[in-house]
Amino acid sequence: MKAGTLILTLAAVIPAAAGAATADSYATKPLRLIVPTAPGGSTDIVARIAGAYLGERFGTSVVVDNRGGAGGAIGVETAVKAPADGHTLLLVSGSQMTLPALRKLPYDLEKAFSPIAKLADVHLALVVHPTLEVKSLPDLIALAKRKPGAINFSGSGPGAHTTMASELFKSMAGIDVVIVEYKSGGPGVVGLLGGETQAMLATIPSILPHIKANKVRVLATTGARRSATLPDTPTIAQSGVPGYATVQWHGITAPTGTPQQKIKQLHAELKAMTESEDGRRKLVAAGTEVDFLGLNEFGAFMRQEMELWRQLIRKAKIKPLG
Repeated sequence: MKAGTLILTLAAVIPAAAGAATADSYATKPLRLIVPTAPGGSTDIVARIAGAYLGERFGTSVVVDNRGGAGGAIGVETAVKAPADGHTLLLVSGSQMTLPALRKLPYDLEKAFSPIAKLADVHLALVVHPTLEVKSLPDLIALAKRKPGAINFSGSGPGAHTTMASELFKSMAGIDVVIVEYKSGGPGVVGLLGGETQAMLATIPSILPHIKANKVRVLATTGARRSATLPDTPTIAQSGVPGYATVQWHGITAPTGTPQQKIKQLHAELKAMTESEDGRRKLVAAGTEVDFLGLNEFGAFMRQEMELWRQLIRKAKIKPLG
């Protein structure tokens, strides 16, 4: 078995009747759920929750196949080349929506996959080092305008969602801040805690322990609505940047050409998962907020996301990554 690949064997816990009811009509072999990130983190956890649920419902095992690298392009290309028979799925997130504008791809991302369902969101928090003398987001914006280029934001790598969220904030707030690129979110947080940078947009699950320990000060969150985890913290839009909204979302797609009957079956099962008490509990425990979108809504949402980042990359003159 390749590193980062986990087989979720569920035979011992699957009620025989439940498995038999769906296995004959869907799975003829194990399912493969490709995740375009390394193991760990919310993307991987959501994949394993969804994989375990589908495996139980279809009476089969599910292989969660982590294919990180190149901002997710390696995993996406692996899924593109897979048979469109309903047995290979791709877990996508907001990070992959920057790929068409940042990289030369051997496929058309908009046409390569059939959307199945958006499952959940991970909100980001805008935090600052406690030595930075700002108490609110308007304070931060005012300081950045008084001292252009003086505030450094931790980035999580070129094209990463938190980095792009910072670029979007910089553009919409009309400020000049420097985004310092780290290899990933973890080192970016370390840089912030150590005072190498003064601010960061980080996923709430990753930064929450440091907020609680008063090692960073939270100013705002990034969703269209307030975060359930930080309900007393205003959103960026509520704090003086109208229209700003972005979250790290997670959804499932299948290679284009996958039979529609299988797409509909997957959609129905994933919808049921997000509506079940156990499914919602597991997703919330993973640091996400359930936000289901169905077939057509999810497809439109992904196209909207790709266009948002395409326009931002053009406006901010961000260089393609090759």
